[in-house]
Amino acid sequence: MVELIFLGMGVGLLSGFFGIGGGTILVPSLLFLGYQIKDAIGISVVQMVFSSVYGSYLNNKKKTLDVPLVAVIGVGGFIGAFLSGFVAAKIDDKTLEIIFLAFAVFALGRLFFKTKTGAVQKNVNRVVLFLIGLCLGTVSMLIGVGGSIILVPILVGFLHVDLKKAISAGLFFVVFSSVSGLISHSLSREIDFYSGAVIGLASLIGVYVGIHLKDRVDTALQKKLLVGFYLLIVIYLIKRILF
Repeated sequence: MVELIFLGMGVGLLSGFFGIGGGTILVPSLLFLGYQIKDAIGISVVQMVFSSVYGSYLNNKKKTLDVPLVAVIGVGGFIGAFLSGFVAAKIDDKTLEIIFLAFAVFALGRLFFKTKTGAVQKNVNRVVLFLIGLCLGTVSMLIGVGGSIILVPILVGFLHVDLKKAISAGLFFVVFSSVSGLISHSLSREIDFYSGAVIGLASLIGVYVGIHLKDRVDTALQKKLLVGFYLLIVIYLIKRILF
């Protein structure tokens, strides 16, 4: 119980600060604690509902959330995430870990090599935004992450959205994908709701602190921390898969 509470607070802090649903750090952490990846994914999906809803509420109060931008992507994410639980049930654990690693590597590459500063935000067709959400929802919930690990780099690198706005948007997208993913995973297999709820409730404290820190940290420093965060995840997963 104590381990789960502290883990939840840490996950919530990173979730609010980086705009991630929490699964990006929670799944590797649970693997490190000895959980099987499918069990870790289920717990992560439950936790993300808590952190994403509360975090998005705080971001909206702070006027950093662009609801119209994310709403279309979110609808696509909701539909895609609903398919994820049934797909995950048919894939072996090692494949899921490799998919998780590929997600982290892509996100790291987009942030490290392609981010532009001072560029004008692009307007993108809503059909394209919907398809982005559909793909992200399906693949991200497949491995127990909210999708923001990829959405934030896409918004910053391709659409030139301000990093702080992109982080808020990423967390709001997780509301759509996590709620739908929870329904899907619940229908396809058993989920440890107790552990997920404990971590989720504890994460609310961390989310509150993380969001307040996010708005006080320089954007350049925040980007460096985000790159470092993804790099640690990549190194851990490579070590786990290969060794």
